Amino acid sequence: MSAIRHALSIKREDDFAQWYQEVISAADMAEESGVRGCMVIKPWGYGIWERMQRLMDARIKAAGVQNAYFPLFIPLSNFAREAEHVEGFAKEMAVVTHHRLVSDGKGGLIPDPEAKLEEPLVVRPTSETIIGDAMSRWVQSWRDLPLLLNQWANVVRWEMRTRMFLRTSEFLWQEGHTAHETRVDAVAETLRALEMYRSFAEEELSLPVVAGEKPENERFPGAVSTYSIEAMMQDGKALQAGTSHYLGTSFAHASNIRYQDREGGQQLCHTTSWGVSTRMVGGVIMTHGDDDGLRVPPAIAPFQVIILPMLRENDGDAPLIAYCEELRAAIAAKDALREPIRVLLDLKPGKAAAKRWDWVRKGAPVIIEVGPRDMENGKVSLLRRDRLWNDAGKSDFSFPSRDEAVDGIAALLVDIQRSLFEEAAARRDANIVRDIDSFDALADFFNADARFPGWVEVQWSKPTGAALDAVVERLKALKLTFRNVPLNADAASGACIFTGEPAVERIYVARAY
Repeated sequence: MSAIRHALSIKREDDFAQWYQEVISAADMAEESGVRGCMVIKPWGYGIWERMQRLMDARIKAAGVQNAYFPLFIPLSNFAREAEHVEGFAKEMAVVTHHRLVSDGKGGLIPDPEAKLEEPLVVRPTSETIIGDAMSRWVQSWRDLPLLLNQWANVVRWEMRTRMFLRTSEFLWQEGHTAHETRVDAVAETLRALEMYRSFAEEELSLPVVAGEKPENERFPGAVSTYSIEAMMQDGKALQAGTSHYLGTSFAHASNIRYQDREGGQQLCHTTSWGVSTRMVGGVIMTHGDDDGLRVPPAIAPFQVIILPMLRENDGDAPLIAYCEELRAAIAAKDALREPIRVLLDLKPGKAAAKRWDWVRKGAPVIIEVGPRDMENGKVSLLRRDRLWNDAGKSDFSFPSRDEAVDGIAALLVDIQRSLFEEAAARRDANIVRDIDSFDALADFFNADARFPGWVEVQWSKPTGAALDAVVERLKALKLTFRNVPLNADAASGACIFTGEPAVERIYVARAY
C-alpha cells in the first residue's frame, strides 16, 4: 500500500485542536472577525447551519410550536428579578450603557457622557426574562395554555476562552420557551424537546448522542431539572450538543406568568426552555472530519453532489458543459432523504483535480468528474467522500455509466448518511468503559491516556449540596466533569465510587468541550 498524501498538513492524532482549526480554514467555513470571540461564517459553513436550521425548524413546528422574535436588548432590571438565573450569566453579560458617541477631540470617538442610558441594557445572553414578560401579558386563562414559542436568534456571552463554533462570544441558536398548566405537562414538553434533539442529531447529523439528565451542579441556572444530549468527539471528549430545561414555577413567579384555572383561581404557569446552537456545527466537524478535511452528512450538505467537468477552457468545452448540465438536471430530479437532491455544476476556472480537492476538504458527500472521454463512453468518475481511499492508497473512484450514476445516487446518499452514523457510533461505543469501581481506578484510567481517553460510566449515590460539591472538586482536579445520567441506563447495582454508599444510578464522566 502506498503512503497516502492527505489534504491537511495536521493529522488528528498529532494535534486534534490544531487539526480542528485547519479543517475550518481548509473547508472555507469561517474566519476570525477582528472582534475577540466573534467569527464570520462563510457561505459553506453558513449553508450547513441553514440546512440544520431548516430541518430543525420543521420538527419544531410539527410539535405545534410557533416562531416569534424578541428584542436583542434586555433591561437589566429584568434579570434582577431572578437572582439565581442572573448569577449563572453575570460574568458573561455584555452591557450597553450609552446611546451615542462624540469626538474625543483627538480624532477618535468616546461615549457621550450626556447620552448615558437611564437603565443599562444587557445584550441577550438568553431570553427567559424578556419572553417571560411577553408571556405574562399573553397568558390570562387556562384556555391560553399551553403557550409554545420558539425564537431563532443570535446571543452574546462574553467568553474568555473561545474556539470557532464551539465556544464563541456571539453565536446563533434557537431557543424554545413554553408555558403550561401543570408540572406533568411541562415535564412532558421538556422530554419531547430532548427527544427531538436526539433524533435530529442522529438522523440528520449522523451524530450518535446519549440523552439524559444533568446532575444538580450542571443544571441551567434557576432550573428544576436539565436534560442534555452528549456526543463523543474523535478525541474522546464529550460535547454537550443540546439542552432542555424544566424551569418549574420560579421563572413564572419572577415574571408574573399566571393564569385563571378551571375553578376560577389564580395559578403560576410551569415553564420550560430548550435550545441548540451553531455549536452543533463544531460537533459535526469533530465527529466526521478526517485528515483530508470535513465530511458532511448528506442531509445537511448545502450541495450533496458536485459535478466537475474536465474543461480545457476553450470553445471546445461547450458539448461537455451541455452534457454535464443534463447530468445535473437528471440527478436534481431525483429525491433522497425526503428531499430533491441538491446538485452543483462547478464551472469555475481551474483544473478539475484542484477543484476536486477543494470539494474534498469542504466535505461534499459525492464528487463526480466528467471528461471528454467519459462523455464519449457514457460514463462518469464518481468519488464518495466518506470512503476516499482504496486499499492501495489511491482515490477510490468508481466508474458507473451515466444512467447507473443517476439511478443510484439517491441510494448512495442514504448509504453515506448511514455509514457516517455507524462509524461514529461504533467509535463511541468502543470508547465507553463501564468496569471502573473506584475513584483511584477512575483517576488511573484518565491519567493513562491524556489525549483520547473516552468516557467512563460509573455508579454513584447521587449526592447533593456540599457532598456533591466535594465530588465535583475531585473531578475538577482531573479535568473531568459529569455529563449526564442516560435515560436508558441499566439499573445501579453496586457502590458509589465517590462516597462508598449504595449507588442509585449510573452517570457518565468525561473530559469535555
